Amino acid sequence: MTDIFSKSKRSEVMSLIKGKNTKPELALRKLLSSTLYPRGYRYRIHYKKVIGSPDVAFVGQKLAVFVDGTFWHGYDFKKRKLKLTDEFWLAKITRNIARDKKVNRTLKKSGWRVARFWEHDLKKNPERILREIEKHLEPEKKQNREQVRIQGRKQDRS
Repeated sequence: MTDIFSKSKRSEVMSLIKGKNTKPELALRKLLSSTLYPRGYRYRIHYKKVIGSPDVAFVGQKLAVFVDGTFWHGYDFKKRKLKLTDEFWLAKITRNIARDKKVNRTLKKSGWRVARFWEHDLKKNPERILREIEKHLEPEKKQNREQVRIQGRKQDRS
């Protein structure tokens, strides 16, 4: 199938698509800043010091959070790829999926936990997304409390 735009017009159209600070990302950050931030959780956005530059990174807890776009990251790709007639898009989305898997593996090997959410899930049920993130954060919080208790006991014995 031939593109309906000229090469220069297609370039212009594609340059308008944002990769950072997208609506789903901003919605997630608003949710986190209103709920987790007041409870003491701190995070960085687009944290470049780890592979994949997570949309939100809880550095102290080593949790990387990504909000994946339905089209760009291949939601239900097995069904959708039948509708994509252009080889460019098939290759592009296939590479994105492979890159996401590689980023997940690399982060996990580095001791990070990874949470990935689809943008449509964030729109439909943000509370569920928040609960999932809290589940990833809670073990770290409990572990830190346990370490404090253990350290306190050691100091009592001295």
